[in-house]
Amino acid sequence: MPTPATPLDRWYRAVALGAQGRYAAARADLSTLSRARIDPALRSRVESTRGSLLRQLGGHAAAAAFDGRAATLALGAAGADRAEALADAYTGLAADALGTGRLALARRLLGRVEPLLADAPARCAVRWHWVRAETALAGGAAAPALRDAEIAVALAAALPSVRHRVKSALLVAAATAAAGDPAGSAARARAVDADCAEHGLLPLRWATAMLRAGVCDQPEARVAAAEAADHAARIRGWGGDFTLPSS
Repeated sequence: MPTPATPLDRWYRAVALGAQGRYAAARADLSTLSRARIDPALRSRVESTRGSLLRQLGGHAAAAAFDGRAATLALGAAGADRAEALADAYTGLAADALGTGRLALARRLLGRVEPLLADAPARCAVRWHWVRAETALAGGAAAPALRDAEIAVALAAALPSVRHRVKSALLVAAATAAAGDPAGSAARARAVDADCAEHGLLPLRWATAMLRAGVCDQPEARVAAAEAADHAARIRGWGGDFTLPSS
């Protein structure tokens, strides 16, 4: 990747590196930004991104500290930047709460995000629908989860971010399984896997393999489980330390 010319460019690079699973490199860029003189909104987004990288690897409780700092920083921003930074921070906090089993808190935090979306970029709405879908799935509500995932797909189609489109499609696949259609979920997951491979989205490819291992028939499920282990090993090699819940 080219050398970033501005702090904002460095943040974009960190986000792209995280999407590829290059966590150590992404953290290095974010660490540099955390020591730089940057405006409160960008500093907030840096903290939100640090939280997101932890959350992607299962570290929801640790991520909440970064998302909490992001929210505090966002309150010092102004205009549309404030709405974007706050939406990112509160959405991150909602995802952290969900990951630690606090569904009611996740719903309350998502409620804080909704009035911000009119003044925030469309990607914030996509992320909001992701966490709404995940919260619905965690609560056993497959139909609302599928609706939110499909809305995310529609919104992400207008964005330049391939990751937003692919993750939205992955959530539709997961919600399809929860709705009682494992064959439909498997077909969608195969398509998502191909997109992940094409665009080098290793963390999402790992998550997709985990889904395929649960919804595909044997022997494809065994193959998917082996692929998930291989993807996880590559992620660890790039600095991604998984924090898995204890059994």
